[in-house]
Amino acid sequence: MASLSSGLEGPDYGALSIEQLTRLRNFKISTRIADERYLRSHKEVELLLSGFFREMFLKRPVDVQEFAAEYFTDPTLPGKIEAQLIEKQKQ
Repeated sequence: MASLSSGLEGPDYGALSIEQLTRLRNFKISTRIADERYLRSHKEVELLLSGFFREMFLKRPVDVQEFAAEYFTDPTLPGKIEAQLIEKQKQ
């Protein structure tokens, strides 16, 4: 009987050439920099996520997916985020 692969085999160190590894490393670095710039220029993302996690940990819902769906589709959420952005700018 054939064994099932868990997908957790160790890394294959010889799979990429030195050039490919260098290009992959540079790609990862540039992607991380671009992501950081995006997040710094979109403060609403931080507010959305921190608000979601705060509410989730306070309420501790049994069905996190349902809670997330309700949280992010709340029609008052954009107004709440806008108010928080304005308040943050005042500080």
